[in-house]
Amino acid sequence: MMKPSDTQAVMAVVADIKPKQRPAGGAKPNGARKPRREKVPDVEAASEVVGEAAPPPAAVEPDPQLSPEQAEQARKKYLLKRFWISARGYWSRRGDKLAWPCTIALLILICVNVGFQYGINVWNRSIFDAIEQRNAPTVYFLSAVFVPLVLGSVSLVVAQVYLRMTIQRRWRSWLTTSIIGRWLTNGRYYQLNLVSGDHQNPEARIADDLRIATESPVDFVSGVLNAFLAASTFIVVLWTIGGALTLPIGSSTVTIPGFLVITAVIYAGITSTSMVVIGRHFVELSEQKNQAEAEFRYTLMRVRENGESIALLGGEEEERSGIDRTFAGVLGKWAMLAGQHMRTALVSQGSSLFAPVVPVLLCAPKFLDGSMSLGQVMQAASAFAIVQGAFGWLVDNYPRLADWNASARRIASLMMSLDGLERAEESDALGRINRGETKDDTMLNLNNLSVSLDDGTAVVKETEVVIQPGERLLVAGESGSGKSTLVRAIAGLWPWGGGSVDFHPGKRMFMLPQRPYIPSGTLRRAAAYPGAAEDWTIPQIRAALDKVGLGHLGDRIEEDAPWDQTLSGGEKQRLAFARLLLHAPDIIVLDEATAALDEKSQDRMMETIIHELPNVTILSVAHRAELEAFHSRKITLERRKGGAKLVSDIDLAPRKRRGLLGRALWGSGTSAEKRGAARKKS
Repeated sequence: MMKPSDTQAVMAVVADIKPKQRPAGGAKPNGARKPRREKVPDVEAASEVVGEAAPPPAAVEPDPQLSPEQAEQARKKYLLKRFWISARGYWSRRGDKLAWPCTIALLILICVNVGFQYGINVWNRSIFDAIEQRNAPTVYFLSAVFVPLVLGSVSLVVAQVYLRMTIQRRWRSWLTTSIIGRWLTNGRYYQLNLVSGDHQNPEARIADDLRIATESPVDFVSGVLNAFLAASTFIVVLWTIGGALTLPIGSSTVTIPGFLVITAVIYAGITSTSMVVIGRHFVELSEQKNQAEAEFRYTLMRVRENGESIALLGGEEEERSGIDRTFAGVLGKWAMLAGQHMRTALVSQGSSLFAPVVPVLLCAPKFLDGSMSLGQVMQAASAFAIVQGAFGWLVDNYPRLADWNASARRIASLMMSLDGLERAEESDALGRINRGETKDDTMLNLNNLSVSLDDGTAVVKETEVVIQPGERLLVAGESGSGKSTLVRAIAGLWPWGGGSVDFHPGKRMFMLPQRPYIPSGTLRRAAAYPGAAEDWTIPQIRAALDKVGLGHLGDRIEEDAPWDQTLSGGEKQRLAFARLLLHAPDIIVLDEATAALDEKSQDRMMETIIHELPNVTILSVAHRAELEAFHSRKITLERRKGGAKLVSDIDLAPRKRRGLLGRALWGSGTSAEKRGAARKKS
């Protein structure tokens, strides 16, 4: 979380982070795939996802002269500014081509609709004057005129709703596309998990907070403009109709010019001031409520994603306790927010009940003495209500304004975290791992590679490794020695450190983590991932599944099921190996990719990969000594103070084949030889 001293919300840590760079020469760390056929996007969706966001703003340095409270206020103000820096791009040359036409059309409709309101207000006076005078022809004529007035006003309101919601939808689409693009670029969605900052639950911010942050401003602007035009128009009406009010006080009189206007302003001032005072904590409570809701959703999502582990361990009671605590926090914030809503409802409801009565009581003396007709009284009452509604716009919308304020700050916090990662790509304040090309036939070269945390703490230091095509390298070492971190740095997911990772130009890399990702949808899609399901035929996918021991699923390839929950850990790892066979990359990185398989299944899986992809280069991280039999070389990392170091780099001697086990395995492996000799002695 950000500290209060981080003035104007500039992230002290994130601003200097170095995210990864893509390897040159076409190397693709995130997976190898066949050329994907271009899909035809939805026409309407494509027309709304256009434009691009401006580059991130320059970092604002903290002001050491501010107190923590002042710094926190400055941070909140800057968050709103940061939101508008990106959001206003929708109306720029980088934005949506329909942004300005829709906005101008909406403004015109608002102005015309105020004209219709004035026409209905004049009609109101005329009809009551005609009724008072018992003028039947005029009453009938005005009754006929009322229908087109209403139809025109209703049509304008409907058109306003359409344009307003169109702007909201397209603005949300444009800004969401921009933020998601930044979030997914260069693995920033992963890097956000590794750095400090106020960007928890980014999925909730993008889905919920961004919706509120783009919907409310359009409503506010159109509401404010309508309120301003209505107030300006009908203040003139009140001044003209009401005139001056003369009150007898003792033996003298007091004349109040424009008494209806003065009363409307005073009345609106009292209600608006009351709302501001009563709802001064609305923003803070809305922000806290939104964060509590996001945490509650995240807790439930974690239970769903880890349902199998929780069920096997019998952790339902502990999970229920955690869910109850999180939900209690949500209810507590809602209770506090409900108190704010109750107090604001008191002001709003009281104001709406008094507003129609006040002008009638004020005009009653002039009506009774004959200086004001019934039509004028009703016109004044109608105009007073419109002016009061315009002045009291804040009374009705303050809760939404507070909710928007909280949502805009949350999405701005995520923007700032992404800003820091983007700036880090160009900054040299903290070392980063360079990525380039090898100059010969070398497949992968780790040149003085060091891996560090985002705060500069070294994890792995000064690693020199050269991997030739077809070589199978095993990375060993005790837990916590930095093996997985090294693999992530090679794959480009871990950007911080020094030295370089050089790939053979044009070669493709595929990484298999210990817990393979299984996307939603059909088994065909899961097997083809990250390629498109249609990139391979069903017979090709069935053959790949059969080779990795998943032939029993061959008839369910097109079945849409929750495969992430259906498949066991071992089946998921087998499915990941099926992806390897389909994508046929040049280099494979295995990070404990067979940990869920038994030894026999592990051996068969490695045999299959070596047999089907005989020229593939393999880089493995594993603890099982049995895997040495499938590797030609082994490096060992040893954890030391100041960062793990490479302490050995040895060639694994070819192992002689022996009996059934020898016919099942080939390659090299000193540990397997020792185990065989031990079994013979016993």
